[in-house]
Amino acid sequence: MNNKLLFRMLADPHPDAKPRSPKKNIQACATDQGSHGLLQVNVVSIINNFPIENATVRITNAATPDNTIEQITTNSSGQTEQVSLDAPPLEYSLVPGSDRPYSEYNLEISAPGFKTQTISGTEILPDATALQPVALEPEDDPQPLDQSITIPDHTLYGNYPPKIAEAEVKPVNESGEIVLSRVVVPQTIVVHDGPPTDSSAANYYVPYRDYIKNVASSEIYATWPQSTITANVLAIMSFTLNRVYTEWYRNQGYDFTITSSTAYDHKWIHGRNIYQSISLIVDEIFDNYLSRPDVKQPILTQYCDGRQVTCPGWMTK
Repeated sequence: MNNKLLFRMLADPHPDAKPRSPKKNIQACATDQGSHGLLQVNVVSIINNFPIENATVRITNAATPDNTIEQITTNSSGQTEQVSLDAPPLEYSLVPGSDRPYSEYNLEISAPGFKTQTISGTEILPDATALQPVALEPEDDPQPLDQSITIPDHTLYGNYPPKIAEAEVKPVNESGEIVLSRVVVPQTIVVHDGPPTDSSAANYYVPYRDYIKNVASSEIYATWPQSTITANVLAIMSFTLNRVYTEWYRNQGYDFTITSSTAYDHKWIHGRNIYQSISLIVDEIFDNYLSRPDVKQPILTQYCDGRQVTCPGWMTK
């Protein structure tokens, strides 16, 4: 696939749209528009990843957190039923503008023998199914973890540092450099949750597919056409596999694969929800990537949103 074709696939679904103006909160407008999205919560134990049955999930609107909208329980597979929730109009996510295209909900998850966890900011898009993963910690665990997760703004709505430009093909002939002998799709990605030099940031061990699904759900909208989602997922996977193949950060003395900083890599968000449509596409093409003739390594497919940040010669989402 050449750059010109890939650029077209990654382009905005509506290229004639006007540039976005300053954002405004439209949480209260969602109900009036009659649009809805679905939410399913999947609850497991953080110790062994086993599903937790009869966990209770309380759902509230982020704008009115004291008012319970739904209260549901998990089945033997640790899954709740799919719940319909109010969301903004579909066109908000298809045409750039100042309106937030998703609604935000807060979740409180509890189960006998486990510590209660809260998640703030689960994002619900219209006509899309959001999948919210939850890992509960046993009550008697001697190493307490943070039981509160806050999901920040989506990258197409919030303000994040722009990508620092890099060469799309990395030199790999330096003496003593660690480089894999072939392109390998790893089982696990070690994500440094911050800029590379932030030694206080946590490292998370994330299954490769789960990492790609999280990044794609953080950087594109699940309401986009399937071909657009596929092109973006390919770009995300190629970028990630370039970091893996070249051992980019380990060659600099770090002990992680990639960061969550948009200035250096993709935006990965600990504990965020993903979307079913994105998940299915990742499962179908997870072992693919983009390269060039006579180049072994996956290319570092850099892109920007094309509105808040412009990147001449780069691919645009």
